Amino acid sequence: MKLFGPLYDRVIGLSRHPRAPWALGGLSFAESSFFPIPPDVLLAPMCVARPPAWWRLALLTTVTSVLGGLLGYLIGVWFLDLLTPMIERMGYAGAFEKARVWFMEWGFWAVFLAGFSPIPYKAFTITAGALGMPLLPFVIASAVGRGGRFFLVAWLMGRFGPAFEPRLRPFMEWLGWGAVVVVVLAYLIMRH
Repeated sequence: MKLFGPLYDRVIGLSRHPRAPWALGGLSFAESSFFPIPPDVLLAPMCVARPPAWWRLALLTTVTSVLGGLLGYLIGVWFLDLLTPMIERMGYAGAFEKARVWFMEWGFWAVFLAGFSPIPYKAFTITAGALGMPLLPFVIASAVGRGGRFFLVAWLMGRFGPAFEPRLRPFMEWLGWGAVVVVVLAYLIMRH
């Protein structure tokens, strides 16, 4: 069953659409406070489709991510008690508790690390607000961490993606199904 090859072709095609940067900005904003899909899934193919624009796309993703992080911060300040049951239902309770422990010990560096790494950044934005982290260090850590990540991804994809993409396309089905297997195995391992 051919699923990932056509899906990949569609994503690359949509990445060239004139309104694609709006989608990237919206996804980046939402992911920083409540949405589970990271903006890298749009940023990478958009940089492959538009190599000269890699730095503008990285800047857009960084700015909207930090703005979304501010929304997460405000959610933590005002609505944490109401959102705790939803955080638990969505499976983020463990990440949220890890964020709380890291904040007690690391503060600024916890936000920076969450911004740069694949750790759910939204858990840290909400925790920063809930624990009353000062706003300026939060914004600086978010900008540096998220910017470092998104500029690295954008540069790599803009620089090497267009040359690598034709060699990657024939293996897309294998890569896609392999990723599904890895996700299912990780879920089963974490579940037990």
